[in-house]
Amino acid sequence: MNQWLNQHIQPLQMVLGRMHQNLLGTVLMCCVMGVTLSLPAILFTIVDNLGQVAGGVESKPQLSLFLKLDASSSTKEAIGEQLKKHPDIAKYEFVSKESAWEQMQQNANTADISASLNKNPLPDAYFVTPKDIKPKNVQRLQKEMQQWDGVELAQVDSNWIKRLDTVLKLGKKAIFVLVALLGFALVAVIGNTIRLQIMTQLEEIEVSKLIGATNQFIRRPFLYAGTLYGLGGGLAAWLIVLAVVQLFNTSVTEIADLYASQFRLSMPNATITIAMLLSAVALGWLGSFVAVNRSLAKIEKL
Repeated sequence: MNQWLNQHIQPLQMVLGRMHQNLLGTVLMCCVMGVTLSLPAILFTIVDNLGQVAGGVESKPQLSLFLKLDASSSTKEAIGEQLKKHPDIAKYEFVSKESAWEQMQQNANTADISASLNKNPLPDAYFVTPKDIKPKNVQRLQKEMQQWDGVELAQVDSNWIKRLDTVLKLGKKAIFVLVALLGFALVAVIGNTIRLQIMTQLEEIEVSKLIGATNQFIRRPFLYAGTLYGLGGGLAAWLIVLAVVQLFNTSVTEIADLYASQFRLSMPNATITIAMLLSAVALGWLGSFVAVNRSLAKIEKL
């Protein structure tokens, strides 16, 4: 066990010593990785906050349940009880046909139409606000309530929800593409950095191989270097995202105050943060692994 620990501790200490000697280059490398990783992280933060705002806006979509004209009082009460007990309903409001008719007569835009009618043609209605405004959930509720006794028509205008949901999905796809492209770029950058380090230590590597050093032994310090670069880049990216969110919040808060809102941009949660750090470490390790393997293959051919 001690031998295994020494095999890892010694190359790690050697790598940390070299990074300390070239501190400026190490910091610049971590900053480059941090800036690159922060771009998708900032985009994700914006899209995620937009999704939260969409879920909390006052103008949530409403399901309109228009009752049959001959619906009895007991039927209306039964529908009200169903809405009250339904787990997916946030709130509901009952508007009687008499109240709707009175509003229609008082409305200047519809006063002429109501004056030409001999009787009230409007039905009683329930206006329902669902808890989950995702299009699939709203459509499911619409189909379910359409089957209720006494309901003539369950109607919902969810076009704006579909548009918003489509935009958010497009944003998430854009993040995925950006992550893939920038991830490839980071692997190339780290790989090139490690390759340059291998070139400066080429004679040392050749001597090590002559005295029996395995590829695993030679590869280990470079893998630690790539991993540490990745960790430093991930931490730098988190600090950049924190700074950007704080900067944006100075303006967002002013706008929110104008609308009497407490909205502020929030940082990615712990799960996303850990995933970002682990991704950075994985990219650093992968870049160094590819560079070391290619370099060792060339050396063995000599």
